Amino acid sequence: MLLPVSGILGQEEINWMDITQLEAAMANESKPVFFDVYTDWCGWCKRMDKTTFKHPEVVALINEKFHPVKFNAERKESFKFQGFDFKFVKSGRRGYNEFAAALLNKSMSYPSYVALNEKFERITIIKGYQTSEELLKILDYLGNKHYIDKTWQEFKDARNGE
Repeated sequence: MLLPVSGILGQEEINWMDITQLEAAMANESKPVFFDVYTDWCGWCKRMDKTTFKHPEVVALINEKFHPVKFNAERKESFKFQGFDFKFVKSGRRGYNEFAAALLNKSMSYPSYVALNEKFERITIIKGYQTSEELLKILDYLGNKHYIDKTWQEFKDARNGE
């Protein structure tokens, strides 16, 4: 009997949460955080949602190893996180949420992905569209905490040597 891959690997979708749910989730289970920082008008963000973020192995790895948070960089609603208030800042025709600016070191480009460790310390910022193959390598590096003792280049070199 053949089973669908998604059945073997678990859920068919990433269990994205809102930023307002993150602190409670971390109190319940401590693990790294994976942010998808997007905007509603970003074509590459939509492509990630339709392709890479639907790949069964990507879904399984993100759901297992991370607290996944989808964050609209242009979020208008204010919120509190880690004792700080974050609000929308009008800029030009659009604007941005202060939290997105903090996550991305004010380098606002989309899509971007940010990984934080269990202490909410930034591990890295990844910019641009990622294929499922590229993202799986990144998720392995981050989710299995290889960043603690290897640079990204050392990790890639070791994988290529296998």
